Amino acid sequence: MNIDWAAIGQTFGVCLLATVGLVGLFTVGIVGTSRRTAVQGNGTATVTTAGSTAAAARFAGYAAFAVCTAAVGYGLYLITAG
Repeated sequence: MNIDWAAIGQTFGVCLLATVGLVGLFTVGIVGTSRRTAVQGNGTATVTTAGSTAAAARFAGYAAFAVCTAAVGYGLYLITAG
């Protein structure tokens, strides 16, 4: 029995990069869709991000979630298509 260590290392590297990339992209989605609020002295909360900046960040967050969903869907397709 001969083990191809180069192929195992290559598979490990690709899996590691894909995992770190998807987790990072999901984190971007969470940060992009979150709203930061600051509590003022009188107990009211105000949004601390600007209107157009918040809209762009929210769009980027949803786009990051869409890419994550597509990557997971493609992975499931690869697993079940065989």
